[in-house]
Amino acid sequence: MVQVHLDLSEPQQHLVSVQIQLAPRLARMRLALPGWTPGSYLMRDYVRQLEGLVVEQSGQVLELQRLGPSAWGVVCDPCGCLLTIRYRVLATELTVRTCHLDHEHGFLALAAVVLELAGERWSRHQLSCTLPQGWQAFVPLPSSNGVWQARDLDHLLDSPLEAGPHQPHDFAVHGVPHQLVCWAGTPGEERWLLKRQPKLLEDLRRVCESCCRLMGVASPAAHRYLVILHLVDEGYGGLEHDDSTVLVYGRRNFEKPNGYRRFLQLVAHEYLHQWNVRRLRPAELTPIDYHRPPVVPSLWFAEGVTSYLDQFLPLSAGLSDPADLLTDLAEDLSRYRLTPGRGVQSLRESSQEAWVKLYKADAYAADAQVSYYLKGAVVALCLDLQLRRNGGSLMQVLRQLWLSHGRWGRGYSEADLVQAFSTHSPDLATQLPRWLRELDDPDLDGYLSSVGLFLDAEMASTPWAGLTTRQEAGGLMAARVVRGAPAEQAGVMVGDELVALDGQRLKSPDDLQRALRSHQCQTLLIARRSQLRSLELHPQAPHVERYLLKRVANATDEQMAAQHRWLLQQPAQVG
Repeated sequence: MVQVHLDLSEPQQHLVSVQIQLAPRLARMRLALPGWTPGSYLMRDYVRQLEGLVVEQSGQVLELQRLGPSAWGVVCDPCGCLLTIRYRVLATELTVRTCHLDHEHGFLALAAVVLELAGERWSRHQLSCTLPQGWQAFVPLPSSNGVWQARDLDHLLDSPLEAGPHQPHDFAVHGVPHQLVCWAGTPGEERWLLKRQPKLLEDLRRVCESCCRLMGVASPAAHRYLVILHLVDEGYGGLEHDDSTVLVYGRRNFEKPNGYRRFLQLVAHEYLHQWNVRRLRPAELTPIDYHRPPVVPSLWFAEGVTSYLDQFLPLSAGLSDPADLLTDLAEDLSRYRLTPGRGVQSLRESSQEAWVKLYKADAYAADAQVSYYLKGAVVALCLDLQLRRNGGSLMQVLRQLWLSHGRWGRGYSEADLVQAFSTHSPDLATQLPRWLRELDDPDLDGYLSSVGLFLDAEMASTPWAGLTTRQEAGGLMAARVVRGAPAEQAGVMVGDELVALDGQRLKSPDDLQRALRSHQCQTLLIARRSQLRSLELHPQAPHVERYLLKRVANATDEQMAAQHRWLLQQPAQVG
């Protein structure tokens, strides 16, 4: 057994003191801190926050040999006393995949905290904590007398820890205990959300039950489930775990007309991951390698399919209506159509290059890459509608993969996915690989037409320069310059200050739009590295600003019936 103790008793220092004890079984032991946490495909080099590493045995401090940036070797006595490992972790980064500790709360992604010890990965791990007075810790592990039990290291690292003077809120999903723990900055502040949404717990239960219905199961995959919510001023995101999820959501989002619906979609997305990607996972993630980035060509299925289905789950729960779903779907399809990078990076490449592109996107990224979340969702839509032409559905394939792979912990390959889809629609045996490797889009317009819908282009009201700006204290700055657009051809770069256009001072994005004139050469004055430069800008006619999803005029009864079954995710009918 490996015993891990975390001391959070001095939160003002933002330091977590870690002690690990074990009876060593090897004379030479390797210690290594993970470089990433599953679900967030970026090497985060957590070792940056580790300090003061010391290893002791029998009262002696043992010499450490650095084996790599995040790995050490130590010689010890496997027949001697317990080995004690001590170090500290700086916790100052508030995201769902890092660590944050202050006088209000503590959140720990344990992959950033607990060392992997050679020969002990599959040993039982115990976790205990020392907390400030009045705090309690919430961990999705079985516990007894304040000690949590993990069956192995993977089980421990997959268990986020939230601590503070929080008031938990319990609910059940098909008899399985669930708990919501909310941190909102100050004690009791989560009551703001419960007051604003008095049926929150009931709505969460309904969304979770809709996930179970989608998967065709009688109860959740987890035996208990923890929802950790960080309610901040602004933010959006989540990270899935086997038996829990960590969400971050902005208060201001709740003030928007679609804010609560988007929150429920976020919950649905992460909860559905309990099956898709956590237990039904790509073979490349079975088992996890915490120290090297595995190339996973099927991340589009793990994230794109989940992103597509999360919009249907509040509708299935009775918490939104079909018009809401079409509005949300239209936003995604519009964003996809207006992403030039889809003509540069294939869906398979997007999945394979997640480690070096998606999580490291900069101002030029949209021209060279496309998100496997976004394009994956578009392909999932086309797969669903293609399958429905043959009497099947995406939901049916997902259930089949769960029964054949997920419930047994058997990792799937891309070939397994193609086989599963082509079993229900033989054309997909050739179509799906082509959609994954090539840049051409599936016949999105044709698939939408089959359910009585079409995308209608809405043109901008002003000339197009291919330039996005942001207003700063120093002036109006170029935030994005579209590849091949008039602004790029004129010589504008991201970070330039836009000073004037044809002698008109530019102070806001509206000033730029008012000054643009189509088909006329205009003089753009910029400041770059404290030097003024005059550029010739040739705006083009207005381009598509967004796409709207509309119903086909005079749609047939067959189209409308197919649309109704699709929106409600009901079985398709053929013939």
